[in-house]
Amino acid sequence: MGDVSFLFAGEVLQPLPCGALFWPAQCALLVADLHLEKGSSFARHGWLLPPHDSLDTLQKLEAALRETGARQVVVLGDSFHDTGGPGRLSPSARHLLADLIARTEWLWVAGNHDGASGAALGGHVVEELELGGLMLRHETGPTAVAEVSGHYHPKVLLQLRTGRRVSRRCFAMTAERLVLPAYGAYAGGLFVDDPALVAALGARADALLALPEGLVRMTAEMREKAA
Repeated sequence: MGDVSFLFAGEVLQPLPCGALFWPAQCALLVADLHLEKGSSFARHGWLLPPHDSLDTLQKLEAALRETGARQVVVLGDSFHDTGGPGRLSPSARHLLADLIARTEWLWVAGNHDGASGAALGGHVVEELELGGLMLRHETGPTAVAEVSGHYHPKVLLQLRTGRRVSRRCFAMTAERLVLPAYGAYAGGLFVDDPALVAALGARADALLALPEGLVRMTAEMREKAA
């Protein structure tokens, strides 16, 4: 893989194509919005989806841990789609999650969907966390400085050489705020130029995509020209 590192608030960070963020100085892997058991939540309301989203998401996370060698995992909220999610995990997904928690220092940041529901499965639950000069929380705050968060599920619209347009999950970054893409298999997305995300960040963000060839950084001006 090419060089995908970038500098944020004085820290060297490495975004992964899967949507995780590796922080070498802390040997920590950050992910946001796993939304585990979203499929089973929808099924309870009559929307039938393949019930494999949790296992797929956790297997992807296991691969990221294997790739980076991270010793700490910080999940930035909405780890489960609802507070009943932990009780609906399949045996295979529950076993894999328990193994990941046992192998790492695991921190659940409480989200608006799940609160502290992950606590019963192990690890530690926090409302927010200050680590190595960065503030880690679920949703960006109005006076955020050097903050990494989730919640907004940012994505960006890309123009392909064929003329077709496709959306891709991305990292959204301003001078003081970095929003991670949703990690969950069934999680949706909000375009990085959506007024709600611009208002939350206080500015139009750069969209960062980690590709095998390296890091692609699309400023708001670049996106306007490509529109």
